[in-house]
Amino acid sequence: MPGVGIGLIGTGFMGKAHALAYRAARPVFGDVPEARLELLCDVPGDKARAMAEQFGFARATDDWRQLMSDPRVDIVSITTPNRMHREMALAAIAAGKHVHCEKPMGLTLADAEEMAAAAAKAGVKTMVGYNYIKNPAFQHACRLVRDGAIGRPIHFRGWVDEDYQADPDAPWTWRARPEEAGLGALGDLGCHLVSMAYGLIGPIESLVADMQTVHKTRALPGSSERKAVENEDVASALLQFRNGAHGSISTSRTAWGRKNRLGWEVHGTKGTLVFDQERMNELQIYQNDGNPAAQGFKTILTSPAHPPYGSFCPAPGHQLGFNDLKVIETGAFLRWVGGGEKSSPDFSEALEFEKVIHAMALSARERRRVELA
Repeated sequence: MPGVGIGLIGTGFMGKAHALAYRAARPVFGDVPEARLELLCDVPGDKARAMAEQFGFARATDDWRQLMSDPRVDIVSITTPNRMHREMALAAIAAGKHVHCEKPMGLTLADAEEMAAAAAKAGVKTMVGYNYIKNPAFQHACRLVRDGAIGRPIHFRGWVDEDYQADPDAPWTWRARPEEAGLGALGDLGCHLVSMAYGLIGPIESLVADMQTVHKTRALPGSSERKAVENEDVASALLQFRNGAHGSISTSRTAWGRKNRLGWEVHGTKGTLVFDQERMNELQIYQNDGNPAAQGFKTILTSPAHPPYGSFCPAPGHQLGFNDLKVIETGAFLRWVGGGEKSSPDFSEALEFEKVIHAMALSARERRRVELA
C-alpha cells in the first residue's frame, strides 16, 4: 500500500493540528511520502466517527488498542492528555509502529526514560511535538549563533507566559494533578523554552530553581467544593550551560494578558539576538560593528531566504503560523520514516529537555543546585 498510514489518537487542539499537518505535508513539500489518514481514535464512538469524517480519516474507533494492531497504520500520533502518553507509546513501539507524541513524553522522568529506551531497543522512529523549534526564524537564529554573528554566546534569557490559569475562579481541571498532567507550567510551557535554549546554546550542565503555586485550590466544575492544585503555576531557574554560558528561564501559566508570550534573548560578545513568539515571523539582531552612530537593532523578516518558508509561500511578509510549524514537523518526520534524513527531536533528544524541567522541580523541592548528567 503506497504512502504512510497515520493513526491519530485524540481530536482536541493538538489532534486537529496533527490531522491538518499530515494532510498538508506532501502538498507543501512534495518530497515526503503521502500520509494516508487511516484510523482515528476518540471516545465515545460517535465522536470518533464524526471527527474522522471532519478530519478526513478513512475509519474510526473508540479503542486505541485496536489502532495499535491495525496493519494499515505505520505512524501512531498521540495527542491525548499527558497521563496516557507512556502507555500508548510503549504499546505502539511494541507493535513496531513509529510514534509521533506530543510533549511532555510522560508524567515523570522515569516514564520518559522508559519510552526512550524502548524506542531505541525496537529501532522505531519517534518524534516529540516541539514545533516551535521548527520556525524558520528560530532555525536562522541557530545558524547565526553557529556562524559567530554575535560572537561567543555568553548569556541566554528566556520566558514563556500564558494566562489560562490566571483567573482564581477558573475551575479545577486534570492539569492540576501530577497523576494526570505531571508537572504544571514546566511540563506545559517551560519545556518548549528549554528546547530553544538547547538549540541556541547547547546542553545545560546545572541549575538552581524555584516554583510557586499561585492559586492553591480551585472549585470543581459546577460545584462549590474546592480541590488542591498540586503542581506549579510559576517556575524560574538560573542555568549553567556546558559551554560556559549562563542563563535564566521563567514560565508562568498565571500571567494576565500574556498569550503564548514565548521569548528569548541571546547575548554574545559581539551582539544580541531577540525573539518573541507573538511576532513569530521576526528576529531581531544587534551587531557591534561599524559606526556607533549607525548601530541599532535590525529586524529580520522571515522569507524564502529562510527555509522552509518558501515551501509555503514565495513572498516575504505573508507570514507563517502555528499550524505551519506543525506541518514542518510532520513533513520532516514523514521524510525520515520514508528513508530520508533523520528528524528531531526524537525520544532520546526530547528526554534531555525533560531532564531539565524535572531537575528544576527537584531543585525547587530540595532547595539546592542540581547537576545534569
